[in-house]
Amino acid sequence: MATKELNISPVGRVEGDLDVNVYMENGRVTRANTQASMFRGFETILRGKDPQAGMIVTPRCCGICGGSHLYCASFAVDVAWQTTLPPNALLLRAIGQASESLQSDPRWFYAIFATDMANKKFANKPLYAEVAKRWSAYVGTSFQVGLTASGRPVEIYALFGGQWPHSSYMLPGGVMCAPTLKDITRAYGILNQFKNDWLETVWLGCSIERYMQIKSWDDMLAWVDENESHKNSDLGLYIRAGLEFGLDKMGQGLGKYIAYGTFLHKDMYNHPTIEGRNKALIQSSGFYDGNGYHVFDQKNIIEHVKHSWYKDAPPLHPFNEKAPVPTQSHRLADSDFSGKYSWSKSPRYMNIAAEAGPLARVVMNANPANLSHQIKDPLFGDIMQKLGPSVFVRSLARMHEAVGYYTHIHEWLGQIKLDEEFFIKPKERDGQGFGATEAVRGALAHWIDIKDGVISNYQIVAPTTWNVGPKDENGNMGAIESALMGLEIEDENDPVEVGMVARSFDSCLVCTVHAHDNKTGKELARFKL
Repeated sequence: MATKELNISPVGRVEGDLDVNVYMENGRVTRANTQASMFRGFETILRGKDPQAGMIVTPRCCGICGGSHLYCASFAVDVAWQTTLPPNALLLRAIGQASESLQSDPRWFYAIFATDMANKKFANKPLYAEVAKRWSAYVGTSFQVGLTASGRPVEIYALFGGQWPHSSYMLPGGVMCAPTLKDITRAYGILNQFKNDWLETVWLGCSIERYMQIKSWDDMLAWVDENESHKNSDLGLYIRAGLEFGLDKMGQGLGKYIAYGTFLHKDMYNHPTIEGRNKALIQSSGFYDGNGYHVFDQKNIIEHVKHSWYKDAPPLHPFNEKAPVPTQSHRLADSDFSGKYSWSKSPRYMNIAAEAGPLARVVMNANPANLSHQIKDPLFGDIMQKLGPSVFVRSLARMHEAVGYYTHIHEWLGQIKLDEEFFIKPKERDGQGFGATEAVRGALAHWIDIKDGVISNYQIVAPTTWNVGPKDENGNMGAIESALMGLEIEDENDPVEVGMVARSFDSCLVCTVHAHDNKTGKELARFKL
């Protein structure tokens, strides 16, 4: 059978390439491998550079979440230099981080994920016509509105950061901006426009206040049926169509979750340290092992390279790693996946593979041990008990966060004190630093080691690395590999289900799915995501 290539995505990613290879037998995935096919050399670039180079170089790691890398890089040097951060600086860093994440939600849903629901696979479903009308690429009515609205939040980022993407307004000791009352007022106006143009009118079909009253899955279903506005909103349509299309039955994954947490309280992280970070977080950190919660400790992170195209080494913590050393030339088509098959490493927490991303965050938000100033939201604790993880729940978690980002930004804008400082000059020194956040795709962290005034070691573990990493030395699969196992495929020559699982993780790589017959190894189809 000749290989066929179908372009099922109108939007590519910004950097890197990911090959998702699945092998199928009798309509079911029996083997899955994720293969990052481009080398990322930022750790190598930064060796020997000034410690502040990370705030210029690492935002270029990604054209979508560069602000998240800036956030990590600045906090990492803050910790190493033992700086003092004024409350205004913590507020403006949080506003930038939340604004970047908020813009990504409608952009991801309409341009990356929901277009798959307009695939002909679902044409026999009662809700298909409405889904196709709203969410078809480019021509969908909500597609156009959502993509347009997604540009508003980064206007807020640019007000304070000067530009987006690739801003460098965060620096050790604070931020390099001093906003005026006009800037704050304009930010409120932009935020209000986003709410009126899309968040309440198109996505929710109700006020933010009404939506935030939902605390359980039963509440959510009751909300959908409460009135026509809720039912016919894009969220209402997603819930109804997602269940009707069976998205709740695919892509379960590992069932274990890692979150570093984000948004440092303006009065609780003025003297940044690794040890003091957890208690200062507004969105909590943690590790959920499938049965219970564990307090997050960055010391428990290691990276495996057994199946990565790097020189063999024991699993190491990022502070103990060096810049990766490629081992050999390679040809992707020749890989049998029993040896080295990816440029990505395999991060593990307590030597356990875990999923990073929105679903991990909402699981942490449901932790009853969260502190009084931290987010406490039981909704997805209940949803996970009743439905379990899936493409449907993972995507619902992603979009649930948009309301939280909006309310946080609105609150933080009102806490900025224009007559107080935004920057306190730090004293440069040698030391080790750790900066972390929750990029919209999940747990992101930077580790820096400064010796003799320059960077001796710099390591980045990104959310995409958690999710697309290959097997570790014990043969344990990463998050996407696990989520694909056992997936039922309706048409082996058109396995759109594989694409939907991969998209639900929103990996920050251009993704191509290869589907193979498990008995013959012959490639059946290839899909560019």
